[in-house]
Amino acid sequence: MRLLDVAESLMAPRASGVADGTSYKVYGEGKTIVLIHGVGMQQAIWAPQVSALSASHQVITYDMLGHGESRLPTEHVELADYARQLAGLLDHLDIGECTVIGHSMGALVALEFALRYPARVVRVVALNAAFNRTREQRAAVLARAEALEHIGVSATIDSTIERWFGNPVPAVLQGYAELVTDLMQNVDPVGYARSYRLFATSDAAHAGRLRELALPVLYMTGELDPNSTPEMSKSMSLETPGAQCVVLKGARHKMPITCAQEVNERILRFLDS
Repeated sequence: MRLLDVAESLMAPRASGVADGTSYKVYGEGKTIVLIHGVGMQQAIWAPQVSALSASHQVITYDMLGHGESRLPTEHVELADYARQLAGLLDHLDIGECTVIGHSMGALVALEFALRYPARVVRVVALNAAFNRTREQRAAVLARAEALEHIGVSATIDSTIERWFGNPVPAVLQGYAELVTDLMQNVDPVGYARSYRLFATSDAAHAGRLRELALPVLYMTGELDPNSTPEMSKSMSLETPGAQCVVLKGARHKMPITCAQEVNERILRFLDS
């Protein structure tokens, strides 16, 4: 994980620990931002955002259930369990309210948290969120979930890298692809499989509920993301009162690291608006 090693060496957390089975780190000072990574990743993937956002905010990263150093989820875990994980962490850190930013599955968790704990959320940023997949998209993601459960993580890595970065991987993205490969090779196979199964079946979890969000929401995805498509983010924004929608030209699913500067600028602009 060479890229993250370099990034993390520049930003030592001012606090870290494990609270009720949740591994977390705290950076910077000011109003609180919580970053929720996607399925198969770890909190370290947020290094570019931590670097940019902790200059003016308190930034909290943590490992979702089944990832990194956090405890495993139950076999039949639900989105509500991931929302409760975050609520418990905020209680432990004595934080009343925050901005929540999530990527991919983390975006679904961020939205679920905002819907269940509206008094604790100031703003939401949903990056590369899945929403109301087509029949073909749903069949593909369920097939990947089945593969994880029956043949393991290693057999799915190559297809994941191709989906997220292209085939062949452009030379400029090769380092990022290697980083993501390293993270996936070190993920807990049981935690990943259980989390991915939930991710594969939760794209309609917020259909008809987004109108309940009475706070600023930004949806952002990549123009070339085949699974968290621009159409999905646009549909979500239309269902969310006053929401903003941004589609980054030429970006794919891993845009928080591959297009970090533009993603960070858009986030900071939204926080200041």
